[in-house]
Amino acid sequence: MLELYDRLSKESADICGLVLTSSGLSFKSRKGLAGWSIWVDERHYPDARRVIARYFEENRWSPPLPEDVPVSKTRSSYAGVWAALLLAVFYFFTSGTLDGQTVWAAFGASAEKIMSGEIFRTVTALMLHADMAHLTGNMAGMALFGSAVCSVAGWGVGSLMILFSGALGNLANALVYQNGHLSIGASTAVFGAVGFLSGCQFIRKRQAGVRRFAAWLPIAGGLALLAMLGAGLHVDITAHFFGFFSGIILGVLFAVLAVRPPNTHIQAACLAICIFLIFFSWGWGLF
Repeated sequence: MLELYDRLSKESADICGLVLTSSGLSFKSRKGLAGWSIWVDERHYPDARRVIARYFEENRWSPPLPEDVPVSKTRSSYAGVWAALLLAVFYFFTSGTLDGQTVWAAFGASAEKIMSGEIFRTVTALMLHADMAHLTGNMAGMALFGSAVCSVAGWGVGSLMILFSGALGNLANALVYQNGHLSIGASTAVFGAVGFLSGCQFIRKRQAGVRRFAAWLPIAGGLALLAMLGAGLHVDITAHFFGFFSGIILGVLFAVLAVRPPNTHIQAACLAICIFLIFFSWGWGLF
């Protein structure tokens, strides 16, 4: 049998069952930790989807999630603003005390160096910027999209997801170029944040029973932002794309695995891991 819907309230599961029964389609309902689910025979799955979709359209109704599963609950967070200020600190330290070209060569996302084992560059490159215009744009993006991610996932989990998406984007970029390519800047992580929000909202909409086309709108919106803001002269579009794609994967995983918002202990642990990875990466590069 195939799962038709999951995480339903008891009332929603009963309504789905009545609709299927009235159409002569057999089903099974099961109660799990996250709510009720509806299962149908694999042969009847297309018919069941069509019947339920028709009911939704005629009655303008979609199955709500259980009240005790706060999947859409968000809390305001300004963690992205703090991250943006951290980027400014790194910029003024490196540009004020060291030669920019030397720092980029030592800590930038050099495809050849990353492929030779200097993985720390996937993290350190996110904190280097060419000039004030480059820094200002990425600070604005981090403050906006980084804070949005942390409002959804929490200040610790969100910070770690943004760092991971940026690092994975740089790593994927290095795998594509292999050599002869150097990039710097937090924009890979910024688009990772955009991807995280897109992937997370896609899953949330699917879990809420939103029609398939509408559920894809967050992904389309993220791609539109990538096209508008992530391309241009002297812009590493492939790094932006890989950061965005990495963010989508992390957003999907978070939405699927995090039935409830992570608690304070998990947030603190994730933030500690994030800080450790940053210091470890810079320490690796220095020593």
